[in-house]
Amino acid sequence: MLLSEYENAVALTDRFLDSDLTPILLGLFGEVGSVMSTSKKLHREKGAFSGGYMRDVEEELGDTLWYVAALCRRLKLGLADVFAEVLASGNYAVHIAANSDPRYPVAQVISASDLAPLDTVLLRLGDRSAKLLGVEMDATKAKPLLLDFIAVYIEALQASGAPFSTVLGGNIAKVTGRFLKPAPEDLPDFDSVFPPEEQLPRTFEIEITQRPNGRSYLRWHGVFIGDPLSDNIADPDGYRFHDVFHFANAAILHWSPTFRALIKHKRKSRPKVDEAQDSGRAIVVDEGVSAYIFSQAKTLNFFEGQDSVSFDLLKAIQNFVRGYEVEQCPLNLWENAILQGYDVFRQMRQNDGGIVIGNRDERTIRYRPLRGERT
Repeated sequence: MLLSEYENAVALTDRFLDSDLTPILLGLFGEVGSVMSTSKKLHREKGAFSGGYMRDVEEELGDTLWYVAALCRRLKLGLADVFAEVLASGNYAVHIAANSDPRYPVAQVISASDLAPLDTVLLRLGDRSAKLLGVEMDATKAKPLLLDFIAVYIEALQASGAPFSTVLGGNIAKVTGRFLKPAPEDLPDFDSVFPPEEQLPRTFEIEITQRPNGRSYLRWHGVFIGDPLSDNIADPDGYRFHDVFHFANAAILHWSPTFRALIKHKRKSRPKVDEAQDSGRAIVVDEGVSAYIFSQAKTLNFFEGQDSVSFDLLKAIQNFVRGYEVEQCPLNLWENAILQGYDVFRQMRQNDGGIVIGNRDERTIRYRPLRGERT
């Protein structure tokens, strides 16, 4: 991968105005702080954090580079050009890609000699990012500070041991998965090769009713499924209708071990898939994600009036489901599932029941009132 290819790929995810310089500089400073915080956590937690340390370093260095690219874009400087200028002036050995412009190095930068410890480099990177906070939309004045920052950034990459190719590829997947609407043909369908009785239904209607005892009941094809649910909390909040979120996951993500278990559509023809993706632990993950999102949603009026979901929440979900098939779903699709699911949930809560209509082919979920229900 070329730096120029990275720059083109992430440019589509830049939602700031071309004239917005301050949020870019603040974002760059913040991401450098996040890299430093990751190193701090390793000192504090030691072995308890070592397993996720490199993954977090790679992610934060990728986020830092995103803001460097955004800054270059506003200064009308090519990201690959400024990296090439730094690499040409320092003690670096690099592979040169065979393309029309040999100045553009491939993603892998080979270690320089006499590397300083990562903490020392990060302190200098923080200093360089602070100096960039004062730049204006003037490439002539900003470029020397930017080149100085990039030189230390390269040192940080080398001192951390993070492969640049991994940093670039991971950041592209992260930001495009979050900000760009995926093509339908690129989205995963986890059970299309299984027999119909082992698939989540392509379309479905689930009736949810509430009885005088305050418990909700599910009915599919006229048959009760699952157990009656209450809110199980002192302050009623509607969680008795939380199966809506599993139905949203099924319709939009094509994933819900909980829904599979409710309708007995587990993929038993492939025991390894059944054990790893459809059984107890996967169901716990499905329920855990639902409960975690709900705890955040309660503080946000259940996402009413919102057309987006916090990036931090989406990243937490991504970490939650790591190791399961649903981790293939881009963050944009998760956001869609959350917003559609909570739209149905709010109506379900307002009316103490209703009908959930799911369509996997369209990746949609919607609400229909029960007969005689208030709207």
